[in-house]
Amino acid sequence: MKFIRLYTGDDGHTHIEELDWESRPDFTDLHSAKGVVFRAAEVGRFSDWHVAPRRQYVITLSGEGEIGLRDGTKYRLGPGDVNLAEDTTGDGHTTAVVSDTPRVTVTIHLED
Repeated sequence: MKFIRLYTGDDGHTHIEELDWESRPDFTDLHSAKGVVFRAAEVGRFSDWHVAPRRQYVITLSGEGEIGLRDGTKYRLGPGDVNLAEDTTGDGHTTAVVSDTPRVTVTIHLED
């Protein structure tokens, strides 16, 4: 299982930070949430440059997604992978479904 964080750097670009449970024990604390949304995105779906609409966890349940950054970096997420999306400003990222099956995710909207 991968745990990543998308955030906006001082340069205005979205960056990806790989996280691990040992260095962030606060992740095992209770987090306040506003709600939960389940989504299925069809094979080949591509979402052009965008920022996260709010701080949120996006957890891939099935299928695979790919996050693209301005520098050309692509990061693949599969079942069980967690993305803490905090890039609510800046030039954003792209997302694509890269598996041969739909990507099913659960998105947890975090309290501010």
